[in-house]
Amino acid sequence: MYREAIEVLPIRERALVYGEGQLGKLDGKVTNGLVRHSEKYQIIGVTDSTKAGMDAGQYLDGVRSGIPVFRDIEDAVEKLGYVPKYFIYGIAPLASYITRQQRETVFAAMEKGMDIINGLPEFFTEDDEFMEKARAHGVQIHDIRKPPPRKDLHIFTGSIFRVTTPVITVFGTDCAVGKRTSAVLLAETLRRRGLTTAFVATGQTGLLQGARYGVAVDVLSSGFQTGEVEHEIVKAVEEEDPDIIVVEGQGALSHPAFTSSTAIIRGARPQAIILQHPPKRRERCDFPGILMPTLESEIKLIEIISGAKVIALTLNHENMTDREIEDTVVEYEGTYGLPTMDVLKHGCEKIVRRLFEVFPELRLSKSTAA
Repeated sequence: MYREAIEVLPIRERALVYGEGQLGKLDGKVTNGLVRHSEKYQIIGVTDSTKAGMDAGQYLDGVRSGIPVFRDIEDAVEKLGYVPKYFIYGIAPLASYITRQQRETVFAAMEKGMDIINGLPEFFTEDDEFMEKARAHGVQIHDIRKPPPRKDLHIFTGSIFRVTTPVITVFGTDCAVGKRTSAVLLAETLRRRGLTTAFVATGQTGLLQGARYGVAVDVLSSGFQTGEVEHEIVKAVEEEDPDIIVVEGQGALSHPAFTSSTAIIRGARPQAIILQHPPKRRERCDFPGILMPTLESEIKLIEIISGAKVIALTLNHENMTDREIEDTVVEYEGTYGLPTMDVLKHGCEKIVRRLFEVFPELRLSKSTAA
């Protein structure tokens, strides 16, 4: 049953994603992102015993994706009838280190002959036990967030000041609010409108999804974060001469635990910013007792630090009914005078119209004129 559905998908290396207990939850954001979008891998299933038998897309967004949820690796291999090329560790907890049980799950994937894709800041290639298992079973380990050698990193040069292409960033009022999802969907929408659009990932999920440009900012020392963001944008300009560049945000500028947003602002020098917000979230993700900022305070902080304007608001609909989403859109547009939408439910057309207002040259680009 599953093999027939898989064969019609684009030819990419097949990958099984580990999402035990976290599909659809905050710590499952890597799994969630790969279910929704992947240019690099053909996602043929998710392992999560709490949702086994379901369709991952149906569970996430109410739309069937053809990506089944399996009980575990054994269940997946039995029902698929083959061993996928890759096993992707799809959980991104605040704690960087995995449990013994999770290690055994990765070992089980190796024993089946699967190469391991690891997006954690705990690098498996620096772990003797992981490397011994990999050698024993003839498989490879890929630490997606492991930074390049120091000699290959880039410091800030100021070359971003010579970039004339509009640069847009999607920031949020907290971590794990859907910034990357909104940024990816916006980039796709702009491409469908005929604009040459470069997407710059700044975290592991965007890189796993196949972003051509990007770097996992949070594992870099502060001396290289800004320079790496700048370098990726300049590289995109030199290689593609895009009409517009969309940069994924990280964390939140006001969040006391993360500094990535500051580096992204300085390295990208965005001319416009889209802000994602979860209206029903009362406390910071993974930080009970630390209250969420208000939209007013985050907008003010972003605009002061960046010198750019927030031009649109996007919603994370966690714990919201459809009626609440629609009411919130009306409320925010009336209060802030900014186009507001839930991109998973409404799409990105409001943002595109706003971008054409802010950057009228986009309407006159060769791409849109063709």
